[in-house]
Amino acid sequence: MENTIIELKFSLDTFYFLMSGVLVMWMAAGFAMLEAGLVRAKNTTEILTKNVALFSIACTMFLLVGYNIMYVDNAEGGFMPSFGALIGTQAADANHSLESDFFFQVVFVATAMSIVSGAVAERMKLWAFLIFAVVLTGFIYPLEGYWTWGGGFLSEMGFVDFAGSAIVHGAGAAAALAGVLFLGARKGKYGKNGEIYPIPGSNLPLATLGTLILWMGWFGFNGGSQLLLSDAENATAVGKIFLNTNAAAACGAISSLFLCKVLWGKADLTMVLNGALAGLVVITAEPASPTPLLACLLGLLGGSLVVFSIVALDKAKIDDPVGAISVHGVCGALGIMLVPLSNSDATFVNQLIGLVCILGFVFIASAIVWAILKNTMGIRVTEEEELNGMDQHDCGIDAYPEFVSVRSN
Repeated sequence: MENTIIELKFSLDTFYFLMSGVLVMWMAAGFAMLEAGLVRAKNTTEILTKNVALFSIACTMFLLVGYNIMYVDNAEGGFMPSFGALIGTQAADANHSLESDFFFQVVFVATAMSIVSGAVAERMKLWAFLIFAVVLTGFIYPLEGYWTWGGGFLSEMGFVDFAGSAIVHGAGAAAALAGVLFLGARKGKYGKNGEIYPIPGSNLPLATLGTLILWMGWFGFNGGSQLLLSDAENATAVGKIFLNTNAAAACGAISSLFLCKVLWGKADLTMVLNGALAGLVVITAEPASPTPLLACLLGLLGGSLVVFSIVALDKAKIDDPVGAISVHGVCGALGIMLVPLSNSDATFVNQLIGLVCILGFVFIASAIVWAILKNTMGIRVTEEEELNGMDQHDCGIDAYPEFVSVRSN
């Protein structure tokens, strides 16, 4: 009887892990739709191609190299991981199957790379981007992930990042920022005297759909990070995580909505969408311990901060077409630093050290890769190719052939 119960718990937790991974995989569709909606029509096919390709690359590289670096046979408290064979072997006392663990982890890797895609949109060479995806998903992300989730030195120090505000979202934003700095702004985005010219997206219904898909997928992202469901304690924790995740997203959208009305007298949909995502990123650092009221407050802070951050980056001439650096980087950092408000195991000092280590390492490592790519194959398309659109240059197919007749925007 006891063995039967153990097997049932193992089966239930494995199934929960797999379904959580499926929800996170669905976020790839969310990123694709959000980015496709926020770029110009002439760049839509290329964005969609990038999102499918980066997911495929992430899955392959993490299987061949990344999971091993991050998890297999690593010493606790270390700085550099050991190396073994692919995903290792099933532990005798495991609560779920090893393969389900790999699947859940690999979709997180793809999420980090998706953040880069939006920030460098509309002017980066497709193949330079894909080569960078190989390096980030196979080596850079797994190494910094090992420091915490793989039992490395940040874990031993007491750094807390429940579902990846820094490990996933901050890392993606740091890599994106390095790429944007090497890449430069889109043509026509900024004037010689500091003017900022908006470049509207082509399909706001699509961007809205993408945001709602991401919102839905985030329940797997945060809820699945509890790892277990098969007993009362863990099931209760999962319910609380879902509640807090939803509350933070909702309040993030509300705070962005009202702040836009106060600042500009208009309800800016793109800011509202990013406000919801900002609330999700903030709560991701610790969704299990806050009260629902605190989760609402965290969402309000994230939704407000993202508006100011997007405006500030624009003034600094850091061109991020989808606001990814602000949503995932700035708000990810906020979430990490607010963990001690609800989790007594975390300290502000340890959180700051962990944040600096992760973002600093990913930024520097990514900058090195971007620099090598820029000085070899180049990372930016020509001015003519940018004017005509990435769809024709990289893919030869227009996403909206009936509507894209003049390539002058």
